[in-house]
Amino acid sequence: MRLAIGGFMHESHSFAPRPTTYPDFVQPGGFPRLQRGTGTIEAVRGTSVPLAGAIAAAETAGATLVPLGWCFANPAGPITDDAFERICAMLIDELAKALDAGPLDGVYLDLHGAAVAESFPDAEGELLRRVRALIGDLPLTISLDPHANLTAQIVALADAVVPFRTYPHIDMKEAGAQAMRLLLTRIDRGEPWARAFRQLEFWLPLGSQCTLLAPMDGVMVERAAMARRNSVAELGFCFGFPFADFADCGAAICVYADTQAVADTTADAFAAHVAGQEAAFVQETLPAVEAVAEAKRIAAGASRPVVLADTQDNPGGGGHGDTTGLLAELVRQGAVGAVFCLINDADSAGVCHAAGQGAEVALSLGGKSDGVPFDCTARVERVTDGRFTLTGPMGAGNPADLGPCALISIAPGIRVMLVSRKVQALDQAILRHVGIEPASAPILALKSSVHFRADFAPIAERIIVAIAPGPVVADPATLPFKHVRPGVRMRPSPR
Repeated sequence: MRLAIGGFMHESHSFAPRPTTYPDFVQPGGFPRLQRGTGTIEAVRGTSVPLAGAIAAAETAGATLVPLGWCFANPAGPITDDAFERICAMLIDELAKALDAGPLDGVYLDLHGAAVAESFPDAEGELLRRVRALIGDLPLTISLDPHANLTAQIVALADAVVPFRTYPHIDMKEAGAQAMRLLLTRIDRGEPWARAFRQLEFWLPLGSQCTLLAPMDGVMVERAAMARRNSVAELGFCFGFPFADFADCGAAICVYADTQAVADTTADAFAAHVAGQEAAFVQETLPAVEAVAEAKRIAAGASRPVVLADTQDNPGGGGHGDTTGLLAELVRQGAVGAVFCLINDADSAGVCHAAGQGAEVALSLGGKSDGVPFDCTARVERVTDGRFTLTGPMGAGNPADLGPCALISIAPGIRVMLVSRKVQALDQAILRHVGIEPASAPILALKSSVHFRADFAPIAERIIVAIAPGPVVADPATLPFKHVRPGVRMRPSPR
C-alpha cells in the first residue's frame, strides 16, 4: 500500500498586526521548520505534531509512505498570496511526482482548518480542491486543529475529517493516527462514507473552548458517547477560531457514517446538545488592574504560583507577543517576584546579548505591534541562543529555536523573559532554559489563552485570565468584521 502524506498548518487572525509570510513557515518557533519531500518523515517523527502520529500508524500497518512536505507558522495575520502559492505549489508538485512514480492508494494531510490566505478565505478548502484535481476519487483524509473554521467545502472534499479532541492540544499525534486509521479503513471499504455538516449559530470564546473546564469538558464527553452510540466513523467538532473575517467563521460539526440518515441524525443531535449549553460558554475574565491585585492577594498566602494569562496578546492566536500592558501593571502594583513570560523583541534581546550577563541596560521593551513599549533599566541575568526541546504535554519533543533570548530583572524585583521569535508561553521549558524553575515564582504572567494550562495548571495555585491590550480580544464581537454570515451571534448569549 502506497500513501502520500503531507501538511500545511496555520491559524490566521484577520485583524492581527502582521501578515504571515513565507519565512514564517521556514523557521517557526517551537515547531519543526518547513520540510519538502524525503526529509519530512525524520524531521517530524519525534515531535508532537499530527503527522508524527499518522506516520506511526501507517508504518504499523506496513504502508509505504511518500512524503510531500510539511510546514507550520505561528498564528498571525492572513497568509500572503506569495507564501500560500509557494507552499501549495510545493505540495502539489511533490504529489504529481508521487503519481508519476506509481499508483497511490490514498492521501493523508495534516492541516489546521483556520488558515486564511489573502485571496482564499477558506485556504484549506482551496488546497484540498487542488489536491482533488490531481487525485480524483482516491481516498483522502485529514486531521484538523479544533480551532478550525470548518467549511462545507472541506467536508465535501475529504473522506474523513478528524479534529483534535483537546484544548490544550495534547492529542495531536492521536488525531493524526486516527485520520490515518480512517484512511486505511476507507481504502479497505472501497467507497466513501455518507457525511453531514452543521454550523452553530453562535461563536465560542477562545477561553471557553478549553476542554479541561466546564462546559466543554462535558460536551466532549457527550461527543464521544454519541459517536459510540450511533456507530459513526467520525463525529468531528470544530470549536472555531473567532477572528477570521469570512462567512464560515465559527463552530461546526461534521459526521461520517455508513448511511446518510445516521449522519444527519447524529449531526442534528450533537448540534442541539452544544446549543443547549450556550449560556455556559460565557467567559470569565478580569481587567489587568483587578487581575494583578487579585494575584498579589492570593500569592501572599500561597505556596504555588498564581498564573496570569495575558490572553489578548496570545502568540498562539495571532498576537505578536510584545504588548506591555500587563507588565506595566505588574510594575505599577509592585508585584515583587513575578516572572513575565514573554516579550517578543529581537532588538532588546540583541542589546542584552551585546552587553552580556550582569550588565545594566536601558531598554524599550516590546510595543512593536501597537506602538506602546515599556521603557526600563534592566539587569541582564542570563542570555541564551534560544535552542532547546519542549517537554510539556503539548509540545514534548518539538525543537524550539527562538533566536537570541535573555532573562532580565527590572524594578521592583520582576523578571522578564525576552525572545527573538514569536512563540506562545505554553511550556515550562521556555523558562527552564534560562534558569527559572516556574514552580518557584509567586506570580507567573504568561502570553497564552489556554494552551499554557496543559503544563502550568498542575503547578498553579490559581489561574486568572487578565484583560490587557492585544489583538486576540476576549470578545471578538468588538472587532470590525465585514464578511461573517448574517444571523450568527458573535458571542454566546448569557440566557
